[in-house]
Amino acid sequence: MGSSSKEETATDGDTSSGDTPPSNSNLFSEGERVLAYHGPRIYEAKVQKAELRKKEWKYFVHYLGWNKNWDEWVGADRLMKLTEENVMKQQALDKKQGVDKSSKSGRSSQSKPKSSADAKADKEDLKNTAPKGRKRKSDSGVEKDNSSMEKLVKIQIPSTLKKQLVDDWDFVTQQDKLVKLPRSPNVDDILTKYLEYRSKKDGIMTNSVGEILKGIRCYFDKALPVMLLYKKERQQYNEVVHDDVSPSTIYGAEHLLRLFVKFPELLAYVNIEEETLIRLQQKLMDFLKFLQKNQSTLFLSAYDGPKGVSEGKGKGKDDD
Repeated sequence: MGSSSKEETATDGDTSSGDTPPSNSNLFSEGERVLAYHGPRIYEAKVQKAELRKKEWKYFVHYLGWNKNWDEWVGADRLMKLTEENVMKQQALDKKQGVDKSSKSGRSSQSKPKSSADAKADKEDLKNTAPKGRKRKSDSGVEKDNSSMEKLVKIQIPSTLKKQLVDDWDFVTQQDKLVKLPRSPNVDDILTKYLEYRSKKDGIMTNSVGEILKGIRCYFDKALPVMLLYKKERQQYNEVVHDDVSPSTIYGAEHLLRLFVKFPELLAYVNIEEETLIRLQQKLMDFLKFLQKNQSTLFLSAYDGPKGVSEGKGKGKDDD
């Protein structure tokens, strides 16, 4: 979902439908459908829980049409009643943000389920950012099988890394900024740091961890140009990545994190035992915790303008 900060209110438009209510008044009830600010946009949501915390009402909301991983506690200033007037406000804000019915990067309020065409359009541009729910069923049995497989290898992205993904989306698609390349540390550096961390923690250099890291590097190099880039990043990629250069020596944590959003889909096509998949899932989750623990040093806090490409070359694919 598009937002520069999950905990902040919108930067455009009003943040409530009226004056700030008294902290002891409960404006929204459990089960009520509402409109909720999430970053620069408004989404239709449903109040799951309502609790009075430190003399202020907090609401646990589910964004309709979104994976439940995005469910969160918000204050009353993030919510509006689902009225015709507020729906018009939502539509006006969507229009201001450049979102229309054919847009893939934002969702407007909908009273009926998406068509398969709408779902496909949403998936195309959202695949780089937000953790997705189950795939919609299709006429083919393969699609259903992949859905069950994705559920099996579900990777829970830590909340702070979810915010990183949202900020990443906002920098590139909304602010027209890019990650300055080449990155330091790059993906290879990060994988090496993790291997050293695990070896020190476990006391031994385990082959299984090393093999998994090689797999992550391989997946990253192959997946980056196919599914990990936004359109606005394509020119930059063509300028810095050539036939003899591995993306893992150029790109860093920002793009590596996007790979973890895609892993469930990628692993759906891998023919391995269920028990092995579960162990792999645990290893990937441990790596995500490592990224989270070192988030301040591995990730950029701000991106550069469109010309954010510095002179420099990464090593070749065979230079290990």
